[in-house]
Amino acid sequence: MSFLVHNTPIVPVFVKKEYLYDLEKGHGELTPGLWITVKSTMGKALYFETLLTDYGALFDKLPISAFVWKEDYDKDNQLPLDVLQIWDCFDYDITVIKKSMLCDCEFFGKDKKMHKGEYLFTVDNAHRDKSLIDTNFSEHDPEHKSFNIIKLDNGQFAAQPNNRVIFTDQSLVPSNKKQPDFKVCTQNYTVENTPKWSVGHTDEWQYKTEDET
Repeated sequence: MSFLVHNTPIVPVFVKKEYLYDLEKGHGELTPGLWITVKSTMGKALYFETLLTDYGALFDKLPISAFVWKEDYDKDNQLPLDVLQIWDCFDYDITVIKKSMLCDCEFFGKDKKMHKGEYLFTVDNAHRDKSLIDTNFSEHDPEHKSFNIIKLDNGQFAAQPNNRVIFTDQSLVPSNKKQPDFKVCTQNYTVENTPKWSVGHTDEWQYKTEDET
């Protein structure tokens, strides 16, 4: 786990050039790049630090809406930032993992449509410094969300939580999938909250409770 910034898998991208000029010019133009890191600032969208290969420049503070993965992307079907990523970052502590087996998927957007794509990797938050007050929900089970980074069929990328994404697998998942009707977890699962079970009375390696001896 890193603080604020974490390396990403190397992902080739094209940057919409208006994001390089504070949205003042460059509209409709692209420049190639590579994702290098992702930044998690509490209360803001994910920022992707990108090597702009035509310039040799490293540019950060680019939201996920600044990118496409192909030059012939669907210009008439571009999703806004708040559809591509529906939740801001929960903390400054950040980790990046590539979950095994996951590949093709689709997410249900705020526009009430399903958007197909390919799973790439996941960004997640935690609050590891217990000496600091936790003012957000990175470790509050009912509110915590992770960010699954998805390469969309329309040419964009998205960052979606688990409960907005459906995954497919030709071997494991049937074509007539059931509709998830689950509830948000509000439980705090722990195994050290039963005071009647204790081995504090012994220093034996193969410890037993007094009732077990």
